[in-house]
Amino acid sequence: MTDAPLIAILDDEPEIRRLLSAALEEAGFRTIGFARATEFEAALRRIQPDACLIDLGLPDRDGLALVHRLASESGAAIIIISGRAQVQDRVTGLELGADDYIIKPFEPAEVVARIRARLRKPQRDAGPGRQQVRFAGWSADFDRYTLTSPEGAETPISHAEAEVLRLFLDNPRRLISRAQMLETLGGTAGESFDRAMDVRISRLRTKLGEDPKNPRLIKTIYGAGYIFLAELG
Repeated sequence: MTDAPLIAILDDEPEIRRLLSAALEEAGFRTIGFARATEFEAALRRIQPDACLIDLGLPDRDGLALVHRLASESGAAIIIISGRAQVQDRVTGLELGADDYIIKPFEPAEVVARIRARLRKPQRDAGPGRQQVRFAGWSADFDRYTLTSPEGAETPISHAEAEVLRLFLDNPRRLISRAQMLETLGGTAGESFDRAMDVRISRLRTKLGEDPKNPRLIKTIYGAGYIFLAELG
């Protein structure tokens, strides 16, 4: 079990933490629970969870601000669990870097399935050496969730950004439609998914030093999708 993925659960309701821990551990995951954001953030100095389940209604911290920080600094998959059911809440959470959004009340089996889907995606077709990919002078490290520029400058990327970049790198010089993104990356079709993809691609372009008016690597084909133009290797 020491190699089992570690799932961090941040929710101030003990019963929800217990319910999620029981379901996840039965499914073969390791879990660690926290009631407050301060405890969770302190623990991140010594642990590296593979996925984080984050409740937005925290007693000591704004949950969305925490999600944004995790997306910027951590390679963990981030799944929001919240009673906020409005479309705008889901859109905002995904735009800030969450990989998924689950509305309370939920079925524990659904949470387990969503985590499995999120953790499975970055390992897609990862043969020997495929966790580090070079393209157009850049290097993407999917173990460390970093991008290294041709000049050697290193920039962290979030789990969500890594999923999109991996999809492009697996399909260079091919049109990637929204439907293919939805099928490959998972999610629910609609405005929240489309907005989340737009934000992730915009962040990738920024980290790749792209000119937003004339990007060289990630081209938008309006009404159709995107094409990744870089040569690999």
